Amino acid sequence: MSTEPTAQDAQVVTPQAVTGEVTSEKVPQRPFQGAHSRGGRRPGDRSPRRGRGGDRDERRSEFAQKLIGIRRVARVMAGGRRFNFSAALVLGDKKGRVGVGLGKAADTALAIEKATRSAKRSMLTLNLTKNRSLPHNVKAKYCASRVEIRPSPGRGLVAGSSVRTVLELAGVSDVTAKILSRSHNSINNARAAIEALRSVAK
Repeated sequence: MSTEPTAQDAQVVTPQAVTGEVTSEKVPQRPFQGAHSRGGRRPGDRSPRRGRGGDRDERRSEFAQKLIGIRRVARVMAGGRRFNFSAALVLGDKKGRVGVGLGKAADTALAIEKATRSAKRSMLTLNLTKNRSLPHNVKAKYCASRVEIRPSPGRGLVAGSSVRTVLELAGVSDVTAKILSRSHNSINNARAAIEALRSVAK
């Protein structure tokens, strides 16, 4: 038997197969797919906040708030002293709605949030005149604080201490407020002003 390759075998055996060479073809490269191509965001991209947090900010935007007192309270325990924070603020829309709230928590931000919720629960809607003044004199007493508020056309807002903050955020003008007591407690003065305004609330 002859071992010489036939013509058919010569067509099958190629120089690449004999020498072991491998032909390389250029494979088209796929474009790089980063996080942005899969629906993500690039590091520099910023999108507007959505969800419950954004809705909460929109709800809060209609009210203006101002802190009238924040203090740290120490409580003596068996293992040492524990510190809490107490925050008092006035909340109002400057259109006749106002409230005073007090919140206590281990963190200042949480205490302010509690005070905001408390002020919203105790909010008053005032019955003001066309000039955004009070229809008559009002006065009230809260603890040691005594406040009297009188309408004074053309004088603007004349008040001091936290009573001015309450009247400003309530949108009241052309009134004169007088603190008749010697108390310098801003929280009690603000609550006395709220009690006085309660008589002209709707």
